[in-house]
Amino acid sequence: MTKGEATQVKVHYKGKEDDFVIFVDDLETYKKWKSDKSIPMAHFVSAFKIFVTHRQGAQGQMDGASKATLENEFGISNEDEVIKKILESGTLQEAEFPERQGPKNDAQQGSIVTGQVAR
Repeated sequence: MTKGEATQVKVHYKGKEDDFVIFVDDLETYKKWKSDKSIPMAHFVSAFKIFVTHRQGAQGQMDGASKATLENEFGISNEDEVIKKILESGTLQEAEFPERQGPKNDAQQGSIVTGQVAR
């Protein structure tokens, strides 16, 4: 996969007080895990970090969720357990990496890439 084709996959969970996001590296393994919990989450979770978007949905500014925030929302502060809940109940969202938000015209994109590579 070339850098320009990379997609960012995240699972968004709309909580009572905040919105939470977990990043997923391997979409296919995540989909299998949904029906087979024997698959280790480490095989598809990007980083065992829970992000909070301050009620701005999946697109808001992301900060690391504090243990107090997790305790408030989920009644537990164990990050592995919270990640599991978010993965089970959240909404899957796929987005192209930010580098691809510029011009979509291949000729323009090619010249931009060439400009970055040439030294």
